[in-house]
Amino acid sequence: MTALTFDNRDGFIWYNGELKPWRESTLHVLSHAVHYGSAVFEGERCYNGKVFKLAEHGERLIKSGEILDMKVPYGAKELDDAVIETLAANNITEGYVRRIAWRGSEMMGVSAQTTRINVAIACWEWPSYFKPEERLKGIRLDLSKWARPAPNTAPTNAKAAGLYMICTLSKHEAERKGYADALLLDYRGHVAEATGANIFFVKDGKIHTPTPDCFLDGITRRTVIGLAKARGYEVIERTILPEEMAEFEECFLTGTAAEVTPVAEIGQYKFTPATVCKTLMEDYMALVRGDEAAVAAE
Repeated sequence: MTALTFDNRDGFIWYNGELKPWRESTLHVLSHAVHYGSAVFEGERCYNGKVFKLAEHGERLIKSGEILDMKVPYGAKELDDAVIETLAANNITEGYVRRIAWRGSEMMGVSAQTTRINVAIACWEWPSYFKPEERLKGIRLDLSKWARPAPNTAPTNAKAAGLYMICTLSKHEAERKGYADALLLDYRGHVAEATGANIFFVKDGKIHTPTPDCFLDGITRRTVIGLAKARGYEVIERTILPEEMAEFEECFLTGTAAEVTPVAEIGQYKFTPATVCKTLMEDYMALVRGDEAAVAAE
């Protein structure tokens, strides 16, 4: 069976303030974003008809736009309401939401000060980012040859489309080798993150995670840190060198799409998903599905 492509689907996309038929929601080939990467976006998950951290995602989209000198022409509440409207129009209660803002085609060149800032919201059904059987046993990551850039060479605190170019390159190479994803180091050679998720390690019951000083401090990352602390785990944010991975016992990724996904292998380093991974996986799923009382009661 041929996979359904993303340009040829039934449904509606919210596009500059109105719902448009999916197939008509297009942009011009000379849009600035296509040539120069001038776009910011958000990825969100809808569980049981409710978008998790809806407001936080909307606020970050606007902030990312500001960092890229793009004023998103809608307020955070307007965009949040548009997400809910788009989900309802497509009858989706379990799925993925993609908000994006980009520079249009009014100017062609590096300078684009008078281009329109367009905004669109799409949503679709979305299963687990990694296959369930992979997730339970722990996925395998390659070590990427690409590095996260220094914050004075790229807008690393924005969720900017252009920053994902090296993620695509890293993941493509990893998949060709049989891995599920890849780990990127940063420009200093320190452990940074996976291609679309933050990373955590466990040693002697303590959780260690890289300081997000040249990559996004993810919304899911902050959520899981909160869950871990509520369980009494000590969470240490610090510089992590690649060779330290030999000493860690457990490893997991966090992200809107990845949720909490255990890792069994990163290159030559091996991990065994155990109590911490299992506990935080379960707590996170209880939280996103609205069962906060169950998390607190245990």
